[in-house]
Amino acid sequence: MTEPLHIVLDDTAMVAAGKGNVLASRLIHRAHAEAGWFLYAPACALVAADRMRPGTAEHLAALPGVTVLDLDLPAALAVARETSWAPAHTRYAAEPTAERPNGAVVATTAPETWKGQPVRIIDLSP
Repeated sequence: MTEPLHIVLDDTAMVAAGKGNVLASRLIHRAHAEAGWFLYAPACALVAADRMRPGTAEHLAALPGVTVLDLDLPAALAVARETSWAPAHTRYAAEPTAERPNGAVVATTAPETWKGQPVRIIDLSP
């Protein structure tokens, strides 16, 4: 059996999905249709995406393959140490946990944003 794949959408990936990005759409489809594929939308990144493209939050939250990650206390403490909420919550969500011992991969259309960050990325740029 292959290892499960955990993917966290950053705000740029969420906006891209709302605009019909083929790669983002494939991730969403796989997370819904295939066992072992998990797709996450951190709440802070979801808010940022909705501000860039109104309607994105409702659209993504309604998709059956996407799990919205709440801003719980540990996430809030991690976000509080940063200057920008969306990337901070995304990075926190990608960190290893008991459920995701290898962490998660960040899906983005702005890979340069993540340079030097301790995350693995999937570039969804067309």
